[in-house]
Amino acid sequence: MINTEIRYVKESDQSFWFDYDKHLSLSEFYKKVRDRQGYVLLLDDMPVGILRYNLFWDNTPFCTLLYIDEKFRRNGLGKKLMNFWENEMRSLGYDWVLISTRANESAQYFYRSVGYTDCGSFTAPEQPEELFLYRRLPERR
Repeated sequence: MINTEIRYVKESDQSFWFDYDKHLSLSEFYKKVRDRQGYVLLLDDMPVGILRYNLFWDNTPFCTLLYIDEKFRRNGLGKKLMNFWENEMRSLGYDWVLISTRANESAQYFYRSVGYTDCGSFTAPEQPEELFLYRRLPERR
């Protein structure tokens, strides 16, 4: 049986984090560690996924990266990591969350399949359209 764990990112995760995350600066990585705005998904103590977020408008959780190692995709791990993050956000008192993805990436189909709804887009010069999706978090039981 494979042991799955999700935990907050730590400074010691830096080496593999940047294997998965090509967009975050080192100073921002340390902020994610400090502010507990990043998660690591482990299978039998081996990191296979990450999620990071910030607060859009300083009041709305916004997932800025969800990455699962290609060898481990399509078996529910992305959904598990999203659910973990959503539950954390609900426990912090947030009612809804936001994500985005490029229109030329397949992640949009994953996000819709786990309950996200399109809510807008924008196009930056010489970039693919960026799609925004949101999800109202279920009430705590």
